Formats: sequence, C-alpha cells, structure tokens
Amino acid sequence: MEKICSLVRRCVEDYDMIQPGDRVAVGVSGGKDSLVTLAALAKLRAYYPKPFTVEAFTLDMGAADGRVGADFGPVEAYCRTINVPFHLIPSEISHIIFDLRKEKNPCSMCAKMRRGALHNAILEQGIHKIALGHHVDDAVETFFLSLFYEGRISCFQPVTELTRTGITQIRPLLYCGEGMVRGAARRNGLPVVKNPCPADGFTKRQEVKELVIDLDHRYPGLKERVFGSMQRLPLPEWEPIEHRRRPYAEEK
Repeated sequence: MEKICSLVRRCVEDYDMIQPGDRVAVGVSGGKDSLVTLAALAKLRAYYPKPFTVEAFTLDMGAADGRVGADFGPVEAYCRTINVPFHLIPSEISHIIFDLRKEKNPCSMCAKMRRGALHNAILEQGIHKIALGHHVDDAVETFFLSLFYEGRISCFQPVTELTRTGITQIRPLLYCGEGMVRGAARRNGLPVVKNPCPADGFTKRQEVKELVIDLDHRYPGLKERVFGSMQRLPLPEWEPIEHRRRPYAEEK
C-alpha cells in the first residue's frame, strides 16, 4: 500500500486535488478500486500537509430479477477500523432498470441514476468533493471508447468541477495500474464485494478492456504511452501542474 499511497499523493499534488479543510467523500462501490482509493486517502490524511477528512459513501443498488443484493456489512466494519464515517444510501435502482424498465443497454441510465443518488447524499451531509476510484486502465479504456464509438478524442478529467451542483470530482488513483490495485486489495485483505449487476462483464467497456490487454501484450508499454499522450496533448485539464508527468505503475 506504501507504493500506492506515494502515487496517490503525487497525483493529488500534480492536479491540486485537495485543499486545506476539505471533507472528501469517497464513492465506495465495494469493488477493489474504490476500496483502495479509500484506504490510500485514509492513510494520506495522516501526513498530508493540507489537512482534510475522509468519509465513505456506498450506494446500495437494491436487488433485481430475484437476485440477492450486495452485503456491505464488511465494508462498514472496515471503515470503523480505519476511523472513517460510513454512509449507506438505499435505493431501488436495479429494480427500476432491470425489472420495471427492462433496459437492454442499462449502463448509461444506471450511471446517471447512481451519480445523482450519490451526489444528493453527499450534499445532504454538506460535502462538495468526492473521490472516485478510476485508475490508469480506466482512463485508457475510456479514451479508446470515445475514439471507437463517438469518433472523438476525449476522456474524463482528473479533476471535474460540476458547476450545477457545486461538486468537485477527483480521481487520485490515476497513476496506479489495475494490476497494482488488485494486488494491494488482496495483500491488505480489503473487503471486496462482488458486483451483483446482471450486465457485469457484458459491456462495450469490457470488450475494450480485453482489446487493450491484448494490444499491451503485443506492444509492451502501450498503456503507458497512451496515458502519457493524454497528458502531453493535453486533453482538457489533463496537463499536470508545473508540467510534472508521472508514468503510471503496474504490477502483475
């Protein structure tokens, strides 16, 4: 976890993600990415020169098609061990999307509903900054998704100001590769919750993920070069402060 904390700190500094006195919400889905983000920020708050606090927010999607919903009890227990307040947000998003609307392509609507519920929850607590668990693989995959399916060079931003809500989204895990994140979650015994979504593993993103993995095997270093090009172009808001560009770190 020390290496990840170092990379998270560098990413936070490169994009000026945290200000003194910030209350940072972490969107904790129960997956490895969000749990590692939570663990890293919880450690970082102890020694970062700009004091900040961390709170975990987990959206319970509910159950659909007779499936059993996720159990977030272990996540709540883990938050107690690291002294992070835990907020569980109940919802019926799965039931609405899969049972009532029977969406054939549910991901876009699901993302909007989840984002809305999560943002409302943190605003109710007086919080205006949220950390999301996107890592370098997510960024590269999103870059290719935009190129292949939208015909444009685009990606989410390291720091996104949502002017309508006054919320700032930060992505402090961007300098970490998925392999490193997976290894950290395993070694630290983080309480990863299996994704109960019926569409999990059957999306365009999964197709692009597999393509990028194949290309990176055939052309070693491809992910690092694509990520670096996103900073050098730069994509909007992707150029680091003082032009400090850090390669991501991968671990098999």
